[in-house]
Amino acid sequence: MLDKSEVSEFVRDALKKELIELEKLYPELVTADSPTQRVGAILSGKFASVLHKTRKWSLQDVFSQGDLQGFQERIAKLVEDQVINFVCELKIDGLNITVWYEKGVFVKALTRGDGEFGEDITHTVKTIEAVPLKLNEVCDLEVSGEVYISKKVFEKINEERGKNEEELFANPRNAAAGSVRQLDPNITASRKLEVFFYQIGDTNSKILAGSNTQCEFLENLKKLGLRVNPYSAFCENIGEVVAFCQNWQEKRENLPYEIDGIVVKVNSFDQQKSMGYTAKFPRWAAAYKFPPEQAVSVVEDIIVQVGRTGALTPVAILRPVFLAGSTISRATLHNEDELKAKDIKIGDSVIIQKAGDVIPEVVSVLQNLRTGQEKDFIFPKKCPICGHEVVRPEDEAVARCSNPVCFAKERETLIHFTSKGAMDIDWLGEKIIDSLIEAGLIQDSADFYFLTVDDFLGLPLFKIKKAENVFNSIQKSKINKLENFLFALGIRHLGEQMSYEIAKFVALKFKGNIKKITEVVDVQAQPTLFGMGIECKEKSVKKKVDGVFISPIDLYDFFVKLSEEDLLQIEGVGEKVMQSICQWFKYNKNKTLLSKFESAGLNFILPEVKQIQNNFFLNKTFVMTGTLSMPRERVKEQIVSLGGKVQDSVSKNLDYLIVGANPGSKVEKAKKLEVKILNESELLEQLNLI
Repeated sequence: MLDKSEVSEFVRDALKKELIELEKLYPELVTADSPTQRVGAILSGKFASVLHKTRKWSLQDVFSQGDLQGFQERIAKLVEDQVINFVCELKIDGLNITVWYEKGVFVKALTRGDGEFGEDITHTVKTIEAVPLKLNEVCDLEVSGEVYISKKVFEKINEERGKNEEELFANPRNAAAGSVRQLDPNITASRKLEVFFYQIGDTNSKILAGSNTQCEFLENLKKLGLRVNPYSAFCENIGEVVAFCQNWQEKRENLPYEIDGIVVKVNSFDQQKSMGYTAKFPRWAAAYKFPPEQAVSVVEDIIVQVGRTGALTPVAILRPVFLAGSTISRATLHNEDELKAKDIKIGDSVIIQKAGDVIPEVVSVLQNLRTGQEKDFIFPKKCPICGHEVVRPEDEAVARCSNPVCFAKERETLIHFTSKGAMDIDWLGEKIIDSLIEAGLIQDSADFYFLTVDDFLGLPLFKIKKAENVFNSIQKSKINKLENFLFALGIRHLGEQMSYEIAKFVALKFKGNIKKITEVVDVQAQPTLFGMGIECKEKSVKKKVDGVFISPIDLYDFFVKLSEEDLLQIEGVGEKVMQSICQWFKYNKNKTLLSKFESAGLNFILPEVKQIQNNFFLNKTFVMTGTLSMPRERVKEQIVSLGGKVQDSVSKNLDYLIVGANPGSKVEKAKKLEVKILNESELLEQLNLI
């Protein structure tokens, strides 16, 4: 059995001891998959970053029965009149890992990371006895699962840490994550980690060949010797899904490990392919999150924060309270309307929770506890940072500072520029940015690239190693994806997905001075001299790049020549986004900013887009129906990369209906409107895939 040992722990330990003695006598017989080889050498430094074989996706969160119904309604439109069955799996509150097997033998383990690259944690995952070192079949496999610590073991770990006057882990998830990311695998081995597996990579077609559904697939994982959670269930419809979620919401406290929700997946693999993916999530799966824990606190004050777009957000300063694994002393009040609707006053006793188990928010006021001493909060008409007028457009719930150079905006813009998904500059957090601002070393985001190690050594609490780390991280970010840079600029309404769509548009349309770089590029700007008379040997900060690049000034020239109509061609760009882009590139200060980026040597890699000679797809619209051999999202990406558009419904303005197996009613509608029909083989021929 995968979930229960067939012998006692005493017998297992005795057998392991006997094996150790035998291997001492006959070392030539020791194999890589022997249980004695689980613990390796201590690592000396930071974990290596490794490219995943298959991209790792996040799951879209849903929080209510209504959300589950909405999820079902959305995906039903993608498979037209087909019956959809589901599989529900417990959402283990742990750390996601991916394990690679070659010819059935364990070779590598990675964290999820950013979905594209993960950290190499082979040395610690190898110590987890629930991870088999050898599969029951000789095959190559990329499999993902969740590492966790049981409630009982978690209590023992914290009890021991308390005795040693060490900081306690906030919750089992943090304990599991901290255990896996140890440099010393002996520490990991001592913490009795567990794991459940539930997903394999796209490259494992042979393993998937015996599975047409998620239910069959989970059974096949068990046959390979991989541990699978025993409480997954087949559900015929969304009503049964709702019942399953409600049942485990009540029973979760009885489990020996923590769960924070239920993962709901479409059972049929054919339907999963038809539904495809968004930029972030598989459309065929969702994570139902249990209602968050709540606590009672007191609003001791209300302040207003100013964000990078000038948005004024009221924040409650709370009497500190422990909630869902951390101490909460602040909670967002969202906006002025929310503040009034909930009638929150300074001095109120309030119920707070973590929205999505992450962001603290005030749920409601306990009005029966009011004493009459509570004070109303008056939303400011002037910016609390710069004193300029606060404006609120009629169609928006958010009030904003009218000053384009408000200090708070500038600060938040600098913080956003360095963040994950933007330029992703490690080591450069809010406190360091504040110190740089106070020292007068930066005024805009381009100034980061003119800093020296000496500049950092002049800041409080900086020593040589820390200064070097921050400096090198900034230099590495000079070569970056165009979509990351566009998102980093903080243009209003430009999120990560929209930035990617615009970057693809640039890659498709830009005909200017592009350059192809395939070698390792040295991105260090200058020799490094440290303060206090200490000289450091010059270090090359190198980054391997491969792709077509555009410079900041070429990017500026490209955008100022675009018309509003050109911008509205981009997938997802509407009137508001178009206006934001136009205004940003027309602002002289931003031209100066891009010139500074040019002087600093920044270059941005364009997304890879395909060009075909006849340009069949350019400026044409397409709709898909039926089951295709490729996931719909992948087909959409191919079409969009070639200048086409993909929409959901058939209309007279449609150019082509792409028809797969078992098509729905869209075919008849297309024929009535005299829309051209394209079968899959014709589509693949146009895409140059056959």
